Amino acid sequence: MSAHCRLTGAQPGFGNSISHSHRRTSRRFDPNIQHKRYWLPSEGRTVRLTLSARAIRTVDSIGIEAAVARIRARGGKV
Repeated sequence: MSAHCRLTGAQPGFGNSISHSHRRTSRRFDPNIQHKRYWLPSEGRTVRLTLSARAIRTVDSIGIEAAVARIRARGGKV
């Protein structure tokens, strides 16, 4: 599973680790991805979403129905 948020689209960033001697090695900055289940009342079922921690707070504020509508507007399947 890739480190990709289905609501916000957050994905890994890439950069360098720089040592004390300033040697650079490649590294990855992964978003804080969590798997979370929500009850979707309009469809009478639960949905399991792969979300970043920031997106979980977004779902808490806008509601699961609006969040699912945003995911579907981005072309995602729920």
